[in-house]
Amino acid sequence: MVRVTVVGGGYGGITVAGGLDDVAEVTLVEQKDQFVHHAAALRAAVDGIWSHTIFMPYSRLLKNGKVVHGEATRVEGTTVYLANHDPIEADYLVLATGTTYPYPAKHNIPTASIAKKRLEETRENLAQAKRILLVGAGTVGIEFAGELVSNFPEAEIIMVDRAPHILGSDEYAEELRDVLTKELEDAGVKLILGSPLAYVPPTDIGELRPFHVETHSGVGIDADMWFLCYGAQTASGYLRANYGDKLNEKGQIAVDEYMRVKGVPHVYAVGDITNVAESKRADAARAHARVVVANIKAEIAGNEPTTTYTPGKMWIVLPLGMEGGASQLTGANGEPQIVGPDETAEIKGNDLMVTMVRGQLHLP
Repeated sequence: MVRVTVVGGGYGGITVAGGLDDVAEVTLVEQKDQFVHHAAALRAAVDGIWSHTIFMPYSRLLKNGKVVHGEATRVEGTTVYLANHDPIEADYLVLATGTTYPYPAKHNIPTASIAKKRLEETRENLAQAKRILLVGAGTVGIEFAGELVSNFPEAEIIMVDRAPHILGSDEYAEELRDVLTKELEDAGVKLILGSPLAYVPPTDIGELRPFHVETHSGVGIDADMWFLCYGAQTASGYLRANYGDKLNEKGQIAVDEYMRVKGVPHVYAVGDITNVAESKRADAARAHARVVVANIKAEIAGNEPTTTYTPGKMWIVLPLGMEGGASQLTGANGEPQIVGPDETAEIKGNDLMVTMVRGQLHLP
């Protein structure tokens, strides 16, 4: 039977692995011992029930294939080398390692029980904090501010960013900024914009210990805790030895319209690790994965890949807690379309897509 190795067990990786399980001998390589539903990670940082909900076992994902828990250290052709396992050889390779991001938006701890303990400590600290500093007023900072305001209404939330407004990238419509700025200010969030911090706080992220920092413009900030809300990095370091010429300055790998790594037969990539020109989202990773599943199935059957990927319309979905938020969609003519909290909750789902992900993992 044809062998397929998928490196990375995130949204795109599980979609590829599950989609090929009936036609190939699939090996999913993932360093974490449980799937982490990062789309709900910020809520897990403030709500004890959610801190268990976001961790889900891989045990039912594959009926015929297997999951190997380990860290990929390098790739040669379609062979994957791991730190704690024999090399895994395959006929097809799919790269799906995504991006890393500062805690708590993403977790880099491989053991779920330890990650849950860290979340518990974070919530205990948040319950005692009077002032919480968020460094970065992009999508993660805004969503986290909404969760903090909803769950710790007595705490003062302070957001600082070098940009003169929230959502500093040019991809966001001014109307979206205006709507969310008003929601944040109405919720009591203090916005300090237009100047970065002059130095990093002298405490660890999530630690409860009062500190004082200043912005470059001289604004003083006193807080009890802080979190870094920017800094996504492509998780492609294991590819640099043999695929370095395929990586751009962001560490993203070049793919063609079939989601194949350019110039490398039988190697595909999905999700945040790719250089596809679109916002990096879970739904995009799943869409990439469906293309890859179709094309590998075609190759297994002796045909050429024919399924192509076209970047989808832009979706920016930003809930502010359970009841607030706004989203930027794309209208029929390509123009930005801003919708409010009701539509935002409907898009992301009141369960933050947990039901859908559990379905993919074949969990009850």
